Amino acid sequence: MSSTDPPSQVQTLVIGAGAVGCSVAYHLTELGAEDVAVIDQGPLPVTGGSSVHAPGIMFQTSPSKLQTKTAHYTSRLFADAGVYDEVGGIEVARSERRMAFLRRREEWATSYGLPDPQLLSPAEVTESLPMVNEEEILGGYYSPTDGRVDGIGALQWYIEHSDAAFYGNTTVEDLEVAGGEIRAAVTDRGRIECDRCVMATNNWGYQTGQLAGLDLPIAPVEHQYVVTEPLPELSEFDSSVGEHTTGLDVPGDRSIQEYMSQGPTRPVGRDQDHSLYFRTHGDALGMGSYNHETLSVDPEEMGTNSEDRQASVRGFTEEHWTEPTHRHRDKSAKQAFDELLPASADASYEATENGIFVFTPDGMPAVGPTAAVDGLWSALAIWWTHSGGYGRILAEWMENGVPRLPSGPVDTGGIHVRRFEPHAGEKEYFVDRGATRYEQVYMVVDPRWQPDDHRGLRTSPFYHQQQELGAEFYQSGGWESPQYYEHNADLLERYEDQIPEQDGWQAINRSPIEGAEHLHTREHVSMFDMTTFSSIEVSGDGARAFLQRMCSNDIDIDVGQVRYSLLLNEGGTILADVTVVKLDEEEYVVTTGGGNSPGIHGGWLAEHAPDTVSVQIQEGGRSTIGLWGPKSRLLLQRCTDADVTNSGFPYFRAKQMYVGEVPVLALRVSYVGELGWELWAPVEYGQRLWETLWEAGQDLDVRPMGGGALSSMRLEKGYRLWGTDIDTDSNPFEAGLPFAVDMDTDFVGKEALAQAREAGIDNRITPLTLDDSTDIMLSGRPVMKDGEAIGYVQAGNYGYTLGESIAYTYVPDEYAEAGTSVTVQCEGQRYDATIRDEPLFDPGRDKIIR
Repeated sequence: MSSTDPPSQVQTLVIGAGAVGCSVAYHLTELGAEDVAVIDQGPLPVTGGSSVHAPGIMFQTSPSKLQTKTAHYTSRLFADAGVYDEVGGIEVARSERRMAFLRRREEWATSYGLPDPQLLSPAEVTESLPMVNEEEILGGYYSPTDGRVDGIGALQWYIEHSDAAFYGNTTVEDLEVAGGEIRAAVTDRGRIECDRCVMATNNWGYQTGQLAGLDLPIAPVEHQYVVTEPLPELSEFDSSVGEHTTGLDVPGDRSIQEYMSQGPTRPVGRDQDHSLYFRTHGDALGMGSYNHETLSVDPEEMGTNSEDRQASVRGFTEEHWTEPTHRHRDKSAKQAFDELLPASADASYEATENGIFVFTPDGMPAVGPTAAVDGLWSALAIWWTHSGGYGRILAEWMENGVPRLPSGPVDTGGIHVRRFEPHAGEKEYFVDRGATRYEQVYMVVDPRWQPDDHRGLRTSPFYHQQQELGAEFYQSGGWESPQYYEHNADLLERYEDQIPEQDGWQAINRSPIEGAEHLHTREHVSMFDMTTFSSIEVSGDGARAFLQRMCSNDIDIDVGQVRYSLLLNEGGTILADVTVVKLDEEEYVVTTGGGNSPGIHGGWLAEHAPDTVSVQIQEGGRSTIGLWGPKSRLLLQRCTDADVTNSGFPYFRAKQMYVGEVPVLALRVSYVGELGWELWAPVEYGQRLWETLWEAGQDLDVRPMGGGALSSMRLEKGYRLWGTDIDTDSNPFEAGLPFAVDMDTDFVGKEALAQAREAGIDNRITPLTLDDSTDIMLSGRPVMKDGEAIGYVQAGNYGYTLGESIAYTYVPDEYAEAGTSVTVQCEGQRYDATIRDEPLFDPGRDKIIR
């Protein structure tokens, strides 16, 4: 439904009438939301944003489950709406490295439920894409439900089938925020009061956020597209170019919209070896390129539509088409296309553009409620491919409190707008990182790849000691976190028989020193830098009652007691796992992981806290060492007058004490399955804390330990990692965490969890081990039974203590029994495996409780 005069007041206002804004509005009204309005600065439906200059190609398969699921939902939505050409999609390989990547594509598609993914021979590729030069390719990957969305047609369909009201030619000039809440949007056509506001402005996302005082890391970038003259090789196909936009208000060059509205008659194609994609436009050929240097656009200078051009389109730069300017590609776009599609070599171009779209620093969307402004929601950095799915997810989140698709709840940790680090909103930083993501968009990126710019932003007090010990730093949440230490290379000789060699993709950016650190910690004592982990101080009148409401477990505990618990959303799925420490009556510390935890999990607690309760997120405010291993008690006792015996300091207890001169909050907990403590100290004491423990433990062979060893040790013990094994996809019973739930208490998500338990737990997490291989299994790879995918690898590593390769997976209940034989498909190989009981390591907890 569309109207002409914007209202002065609505319940929900969506800014942006492109692919995402229209999707959000449509899904909100489908879920029963009333009084929803959508505004856009451009005319409707051809707004001038990226939605109308895009060729609409939809390739669904991604390493990300969520990206794959949202893409498939989007394709089904548009197919049902009659605005989708389901011609299939073929990605070709022009190198062995790319062919190996296409095998991964098939494995991801199998894991995530895409229909009938196939690997093709060169002849099979050219049978469907006869314009492709068969001599140039090694094979291809085919997804039959890939295709192309008619952008303008889809926007018109949304407008016609939604109960929301749509208003074009309405420019937002300001967002009014008062008392930390969104109040109104001020436009050139009047002020619109609203209770909720969704920013779906994509290319203008940074500018829109600025109106509300937010620094959203949304980086606009140009990329190129051309459409040829009619080709003899396509003469059998009709074209309606010149008739598609009749009667529509089209800013700028109408020919772009005409050609983009002409659908394909053959599968859409990609040549990612050269950062290219292509499709037919009736009797013409369209070719797109990321194969040029990054052309970043100042996020504050996006501009508006004019008679000469659409706001999201820049003039075509010939040199970026004909010259090799991409630093990782040795051929220009034109040269690579001439070789792959020889029929295009001498063709002239009927339409050309440098179209603009956006990237975040990690290349993923920015979705969800903003932290600083209540009622202000983000739906940014989303492409046509995923727009229907993310519109549904956000609408469910807004209306029902649980982000989900019809297939079930989804994990939002990797797309939540609150995941970004405090520095991520600095313009130079996110523009540079967006440029890197642009470069990588069609590249094969190595596992555990690390950036080389903007490093050293966040370091722990132990950083200089770690450098001296040869730390190999990985960047996580902006922090420099050691993955392993060259200092420990001498351990390789000691443990060489227990560290199997890894080959191929699994071996990239992985060091055998990680295994040596694992084994050393099991036998001696190690120090792990936990400064990136978060502590949240909760205090004040009603703190206990508040935490009891927020935590799934009973936290009516004694002073000095520690309890493991979960934070659930209203749908009963896992928002976070936390450790709750009671320091005093109405005074607690809640600890959780690093990365995006402070913004997402700390923010969740803060926004639900009553006025009498203080929630202080100590991100970087404490320096923390995990002291773990069978000799950890001996080392710690040397440094403190406190009693750290098993009777004097039992498991899951806490003490405020001194380590040397350093005041610490000591927690007797261990994330590696060994005797040990977490030692939390004010950050200014961190360096002295490290020195005290290090010097006192030299005769005990104390060693530094990195994240690689942590990963394999926690997997042996079966400890969960939020965002990997547990997330908002799963509930505690599916995740094997019933001990973290007390159904006799009242907590957020209890009703939904009770309903799920009553309905029966159909899937549950379980470990498996490979029967006759030491290869490490990679996440996202399918777990098969009788030729059918029954799950996929959530996390995998080698269990150096057990001498077995371990993977964790969720499988249907009937396959979760220990002893069940399955296979894992990884890197084109099938591995025999067996479902096992957990924990695999130290089931009696003899190592921890002693």
